Amino acid sequence: MLVALGYALKPYLTGFVGMLDAWNYALLYMGVGVGLSSLQDPTKTQNDISRKVWQSPLKGAVMLWVLAILAFGMILVGLLGSYLSRTSAINQLSMGLFAVGLGMFGLLKTAIEMFEHHRLDKNPPDAGHPAQETDA
Repeated sequence: MLVALGYALKPYLTGFVGMLDAWNYALLYMGVGVGLSSLQDPTKTQNDISRKVWQSPLKGAVMLWVLAILAFGMILVGLLGSYLSRTSAINQLSMGLFAVGLGMFGLLKTAIEMFEHHRLDKNPPDAGHPAQETDA
């Protein structure tokens, strides 16, 4: 993700020379970074906010819908942009957006597994499991 940030900031440092190429690389590396984040352990949450979201049936379902809309929206816009583009630069930028959508799709898969594992309406809280602590 730091490489993606570097490519995203590069046009600002070079006077916007090669802007579309740099942003294409930023999108590609961002897609790879998001895709690799889907390799995390779905039985653990990163922080209290994440735990509260995945434990709540409503909040978890909303988050899954948001991730699904983002993933499929990026894939759709990337494919349409690639198909309808008249220039090579826009085509490459669209493929970068498609790559981010694929990474988001992998993240959506992990989010579904986290939601199934942590939701309190189907999995009662276990006192020995820190990821399922309840606020009293």
